[in-house]
Amino acid sequence: MLIIGAGPSGCVAAAYLHNHGIEIAVVEKSVFPRFVIGESLLPRCMDHFEEVGLLDSLKAQQYEVKRGARFIKKDVVCHFDFSDKYTQGWDWTWQVPRAHFDKTLTDTLQAKGVDIHFNTEVVDVVFAEDGSSTTTVLDEKGTTRTIHSTFIIDASGFGRVLPRMLDLNAPSSLPKHSSIFTHVKEPERPEGTEGTLITFDVVTDDTWLWVIPFSNGITSIGFVGPTDVIMATSESASEKLRSLLKMSNHYHDRFEALDFLFEPKVIQNYSKSVKQLYGNGYALTGNSAEFLDPVFSSGVTFATESGLLAAKLITKELQGITVDWEKEYSGYIKEGITVFGTYVAEWYTGNLQKIFFQSNSNPEIKRQICAVLAGYVWDQSNPFVKNHHRLVKTVAHVIDLEQAANKDNT
Repeated sequence: MLIIGAGPSGCVAAAYLHNHGIEIAVVEKSVFPRFVIGESLLPRCMDHFEEVGLLDSLKAQQYEVKRGARFIKKDVVCHFDFSDKYTQGWDWTWQVPRAHFDKTLTDTLQAKGVDIHFNTEVVDVVFAEDGSSTTTVLDEKGTTRTIHSTFIIDASGFGRVLPRMLDLNAPSSLPKHSSIFTHVKEPERPEGTEGTLITFDVVTDDTWLWVIPFSNGITSIGFVGPTDVIMATSESASEKLRSLLKMSNHYHDRFEALDFLFEPKVIQNYSKSVKQLYGNGYALTGNSAEFLDPVFSSGVTFATESGLLAAKLITKELQGITVDWEKEYSGYIKEGITVFGTYVAEWYTGNLQKIFFQSNSNPEIKRQICAVLAGYVWDQSNPFVKNHHRLVKTVAHVIDLEQAANKDNT
């Protein structure tokens, strides 16, 4: 069994397969630790780490606990508390420096005996009619070798190995957005909750700043917005980010004088999609399959959800159980992606922002939306999951009507 990529998706899949006695090899193009974005997790992924036996090693690292998220727009604050949500499940997760977090995962797996080959790039894959494959890899010494496997899990993230090789890439239906981000060291971080809380500062209707404090005193900051806004000038990346920080009334003073720990990185038009999530002998997981948008931090959760599910289905097949990959894998994963996709899309239409920032929010609606933001997007008992297409628009329309009536009355 071959897994391409040693990020959270690949590690969760590898842990499950290893726990079930299945021989696996993991190949990873990078050398860990390595920087990667996706530093805010959701409670749902805690279920996955716990199920495959990775949770205790992560707890030992004492990452910053994330108990919810704060959204700010002008002078209005909307705070979601994961302990007050509709769906039962974890009420906390972490904010993590991914270089350290991912290496913790791979160190744990290697200690368990999982075979991980770093600095090893997939250069060719040939599938046989029965779905088995021969993969050619290039290692750090410039040596090529082949790996024969019965199944491939492509967890290569933005490397998107099989989508590139098999012409599976497809345009995303989401607007073209880009991001620019870096880390800063905060020697005088605000004390208490203010210094630890993840915040999304909405500086315009479609441009926002993330602030993600880590337990090591470093904070991740980054702007997301339309590509033509993020890439509007020919300034250097540092100059662009400094200019954007001036748009934040809440955070400009806090970060203005701090040095960037690295030249800000830019990801243009980050939303990705594919024509299919699986094929004869392979499954796409995590960002190699779909990436929506960072606004609700769904990336790692979809990565671990899909990685774990793919591993479970492979295990069933090896046990001689027939698997309906279209229904059990593609249908299930797409169901969650569609729900979260609605929330991302409605964030940028402004409808979801109306709900977040209304002055008299309905507590039950907020609890139901909070469950979605916690990653529990497969709970069909939640009206804001089951009727996601309709309800967000409907509630936003009701808010418009109420605001119009109040305006008339004044």
